[in-house]
Amino acid sequence: MFKTICALLGDPVNPMISMCALPVAGGVLACLSRGRSRGALRMAVALLFGAANLVFALSLYLGGGASGALALGVQGLELRLAVSGIAALMLPFAGLLFLIVAVYAASWFHKREGGGAYMLLLFISLGMLNGALMADNLGVLLFFWEGLLCTLFGLLLIGRRENSKAAVKALALSGTADLILMLGILATARLAGSASMSEIAARPLSADGPGALGCACMLLGAMGKAGAMPFHSWIPEAASDAPAPFLAAFPGSLEKIAGIYLATRIVTDLYEFAPGSPMSLFVMVAGAVTLFFGVAMALIQKDMRRLLSYHAISQVGYMLLGIGTGLPVGIAGGVFHMMNNALYKTGLFVAAGAIEDQTGTTDLHKLGGLRRAMPVTAACFFVCALSIAGVPGTNGFFSKELIFDAALESGTIFYVAALAGAFMTAASFLKLGGAAFFSEARLPQGRRNIREARLGILIPAVLLAALCVLFGAYNALPLQTLIGPALGDAHIHAGWPENGTLVLLSSAVLLLALADHVYGRKKGGGALAAADHIHYAPGIKQAYALAERGLLDPYNWLMAAANGFSAACAWIEGGVTWFYDKAVPGLVTGTGQTLRRFWNGSVSRYLIIAVAGVACICLIFLLAALGEVAP
Repeated sequence: MFKTICALLGDPVNPMISMCALPVAGGVLACLSRGRSRGALRMAVALLFGAANLVFALSLYLGGGASGALALGVQGLELRLAVSGIAALMLPFAGLLFLIVAVYAASWFHKREGGGAYMLLLFISLGMLNGALMADNLGVLLFFWEGLLCTLFGLLLIGRRENSKAAVKALALSGTADLILMLGILATARLAGSASMSEIAARPLSADGPGALGCACMLLGAMGKAGAMPFHSWIPEAASDAPAPFLAAFPGSLEKIAGIYLATRIVTDLYEFAPGSPMSLFVMVAGAVTLFFGVAMALIQKDMRRLLSYHAISQVGYMLLGIGTGLPVGIAGGVFHMMNNALYKTGLFVAAGAIEDQTGTTDLHKLGGLRRAMPVTAACFFVCALSIAGVPGTNGFFSKELIFDAALESGTIFYVAALAGAFMTAASFLKLGGAAFFSEARLPQGRRNIREARLGILIPAVLLAALCVLFGAYNALPLQTLIGPALGDAHIHAGWPENGTLVLLSSAVLLLALADHVYGRKKGGGALAAADHIHYAPGIKQAYALAERGLLDPYNWLMAAANGFSAACAWIEGGVTWFYDKAVPGLVTGTGQTLRRFWNGSVSRYLIIAVAGVACICLIFLLAALGEVAP
């Protein structure tokens, strides 16, 4: 027995198995917490199990990774895991974010219903994410990938009854993306002759010709998990009803990590992804469309949750644009931007949750002057807002400049789209910050005294803002110490961008956004109306109206097609039923009645019919004989 335990502890696969099993155990403990002390117990579970997961992840990262396989009792079936490269980096990063988000969730649900179920599913989500990051077999990856979809669906069902609509929408869109991913995995494994990612990486497949289908399908699956268009519309739907911690955990961080990780593996390991190739163009177009239209919708929102949810979509576009270039600087920029986005977007969602916790609303019509009532929350919000806007010196600025550089080298139109997105990002956060924190002080009905958020919510916000500052002030840490070695490129430039012209153009775009905000604020009569002159501009107003009615939502197209198919099937079924239930019996009955009237027992009628029959036969023989005699 002792030897068996020692062998298990010495097996490198066991720490990796622990990273899948440990979160599940933590979730079960949090779910079973009962009584008045359940809030404290959930906080303890979040801290202990979150920290333990982070320690395991750091040990694998600092130890240079690991690999191994666990037989599952069926011949030829094994759980093959491997930690190296980008996976080794993502594990501790995801673990750190999870620890912060879990503490926030435990504090949020301190006196709210549904906390046990939420913590259970959140911890299971971490186990599934860890499994997806460590999977060395495409089939194993798909298993954990689908596990994330299941927990997503469950988390969306927690809370108000209206959540079911968002849950079904998420299941339909993400499920469609996962189905496409499965097709891509099958095509890739068939073409490579193996489902092992390590074996495929040793001899990457061509993304052109026969490999194009597998590559495109796998990339679409990764985009769907990250929340890119056209798999995005469940996120704003969920933003209206889902618990605030859900937004910080899923659209804010965990799903972005999973989706961008897989996209990076596809581009760098599984396929030969040439810059300027059709596949590169496909990914860049998807990124440009996502970043532009996502932020365009964010610009007109009047609710903090929905505004941030559209930004969660838009920022994926920058990541895909960078990765899609296929250039080392672009791929590094995409990964760096994913890490930055996870920090500042989660921080923004936490700040929004703090405001909602104290005021009971995120409707910007009902908020104002919060910088005095909630100064720490306001400070954290503005650090994260400056980062997402890409203000020079922030972490978001450095990752965006890498993407801008790669986009310009790949095509001017992609660079212009990225700049347009940067303009609208800055404009929308000027509107949001001005309306919530700097406009005339007002409180929602029934709220007389607004105080700073609880410590369990403030600490995560402060930590996330501090990490944004750290990654901006010392960008060599993430770029050269973390991302460069993970991607196998030690020559990634850190520090201030080398292309001063691009920096000047980016700064000019931010100043233009500020000028536009000042103009819109004066014209509209307040910060909340600062973007109305764009929203209601001729031509643009009609496009926004179509979007707000859902006519441009691919989910609605899918549902319309499904309803049309269902109606066609119902029509065909009705036709078949009518044919067998009415037409055939009616024909038989009518024929029988006609024959009954005709064969009425008259001997003379029968004789006439017999003579006519004989005459017809004679006529046939006569015509045949004449045909034979004719020359």
